[in-house]
Amino acid sequence: MSDSRRPARGKRAGTGASNNRPRQARRPDAAQAGLDQPRLAARDVLRAVRERDAYANLVLPGLLRERRLDGRDAALATELAYGAARARGLLDAVIADCAGRPIGEVDGPLLDVLQLGAYQLLRTRVAPHAAVATSVDLVRAEAGPGKAGFVNAVLRRVSERSEAEWVERLAPSDPIGRLAFQHAHPAWIAQVFADALGPDAGELEDVLIADDSRPAVHLVARPGEISAEELALVTGGEVGRYSPYAVYLDGGDPGQLDAVREGLAGVQDEGSQLVARALALAPLEGADGGRWLDLCAGPGGKAALLGALAGIEGGRLDAVEPVAHRADLIRKTTRELPVDVHVADGRDPGLAGGYDRILVDAPCTGLGALRRRPEARWRRQPSDVAGLAKLQRELLASALGLVRPGGVVVYSTCSPHLSETVAVVADAVRRYGATALDTRALVPGVPGLGDGTSVQLWPHRHGTDAMFLAALRKPAE
Repeated sequence: MSDSRRPARGKRAGTGASNNRPRQARRPDAAQAGLDQPRLAARDVLRAVRERDAYANLVLPGLLRERRLDGRDAALATELAYGAARARGLLDAVIADCAGRPIGEVDGPLLDVLQLGAYQLLRTRVAPHAAVATSVDLVRAEAGPGKAGFVNAVLRRVSERSEAEWVERLAPSDPIGRLAFQHAHPAWIAQVFADALGPDAGELEDVLIADDSRPAVHLVARPGEISAEELALVTGGEVGRYSPYAVYLDGGDPGQLDAVREGLAGVQDEGSQLVARALALAPLEGADGGRWLDLCAGPGGKAALLGALAGIEGGRLDAVEPVAHRADLIRKTTRELPVDVHVADGRDPGLAGGYDRILVDAPCTGLGALRRRPEARWRRQPSDVAGLAKLQRELLASALGLVRPGGVVVYSTCSPHLSETVAVVADAVRRYGATALDTRALVPGVPGLGDGTSVQLWPHRHGTDAMFLAALRKPAE
């Protein structure tokens, strides 16, 4: 799976080590000790995202633990860091207007604080004087009174209008561009969503609203170890709607739950659970010999669920991951399960063919999981798609070569982009003679799936990431 592009959802196409591992944040020095600590933490997350291309959702948890922020302080830091990262496009446009200069001419450390302050002014109930004063304090402690005065002046101009008034002043005039600006998305991504919705493009604003909101935490109960009902009872969560293994949590750090630490449960979006379950439910021609394969297994969530399901049926799962340290993570996640992890390129993994069931959860742009990676929408570019689509076609071709006649391949992406979804599947059907199954039957009880044979999940309809999945059967010889 070697490729230089980095999928936004944590799947890597490359074979090199990640340069996005969260560094330990430095403790506040003496000059910062008297500052508002949740806001200081949020600023440091925004700085890590800007300076190191870090992932906010990887940096923040460790920083909260190191600085011993919990309860309301941790909740405030989380809301401000993720919210400001998510709304960056809208905030930057407002800041540039108020500063009277292009956003690229604002010093990076000042911009981090300005984004933090503007987010509080426009999208929270924080009192304006508190949002401005705490922001000014952050800058004064680090850069002195001159730059603090600049931040004070800009944020006071921001506070003169509401978010709706700023949208009215600055949003593009075209309908999709206006909706994208209002709901903090690049216009090209909003167009991708509209194209994928097709005849339901009138739901675009609902998609953008859902995508601009912080999602609930989804847990997966490991089959054979604990039921969803039992997991909900011990965690205080709610049993999921569609996956028989899903539990919803209102918030908190799921890594601190006993069930997660003991390996009885994991953190996994319900849509991803439905993908794994669809592979297990897919009808084969001939008996299931128990040979299952996860061809793109990193970071290991689906491999753990598939391994548990395969074990219940007396089968075994092979899991392929090209990066050694990520393969180690999969081994840890799937310990005590019938899973064999292989460090290999999924396009040519060196495995013997004849698999009954294969999952190709392909590296992708991650446009379907933007709500879980708040900064990702501003990193992706339309030019990313072509290379990933080529990789996706090659991985699906590899899977169709490894599956036995009458066996099934489930292809999935965490992106609704048509070039990464239906176009890849149509190409495989045309080139290799695979039969497209009615994938809707493999996600029973899930409404709003449309008329096609593939499945596109949506956050506004299903409360899941925007997962795409399609099931293909290799013709019997």
